[in-house]
Amino acid sequence: MYITCLDMEGVLVPEIWIAFSEATGIPELRRTTRDEPDYNKLMHWRLGILKEHGLGLKEIQATIARIEPMPGAREFLDELRSFTQVVILSDTFEQFAMPLMRKLGWPTLFCNTLEVARDGEITGFQMRCTQSKLTTVKALQSIGFDTIAAGDSYNDLAMIQASKAGFLFKSTAQIKADHPELPAYEEYGELLAAIRSAME
Repeated sequence: MYITCLDMEGVLVPEIWIAFSEATGIPELRRTTRDEPDYNKLMHWRLGILKEHGLGLKEIQATIARIEPMPGAREFLDELRSFTQVVILSDTFEQFAMPLMRKLGWPTLFCNTLEVARDGEITGFQMRCTQSKLTTVKALQSIGFDTIAAGDSYNDLAMIQASKAGFLFKSTAQIKADHPELPAYEEYGELLAAIRSAME
């Protein structure tokens, strides 16, 4: 029995923090897990920038409301879910992701949660578990699933490498160069074909 685990940002929807960086004119917020492997370090750095500029959840959610899935992402997910179970494993947060899940047809999402003060300041975050993507893949394997995984960033590598089949999708030149053993694709049709082939 197979279950496919997908990253969200950069794979199905644009990077939220990059969109917010563009909306606010704060270039430092463009930094993502494509650039920084240590997610905990990255998030604390982001929260410091938000505090410095007096920005909170409301402002980020206003940007997210304008984000649309990548062209073809909804159709890709619909087709994928016609022949395999799918779970989206993301290091994003419930408070960010729900509008995007609606636009993608409510796929299953495992993510994290923000700590938000009454005035809307984001004061911290709670990760669902340590190394959440790898931990989830191993847990799924422990209950009888063969996993297939795809993602674009450093924080996706562990789940990709631990799966029966794993793929880079719309990744960076650096990550692809560092991991030539991982098949890398740019188009949803290519990824669909690779997942089908892995299940045969």
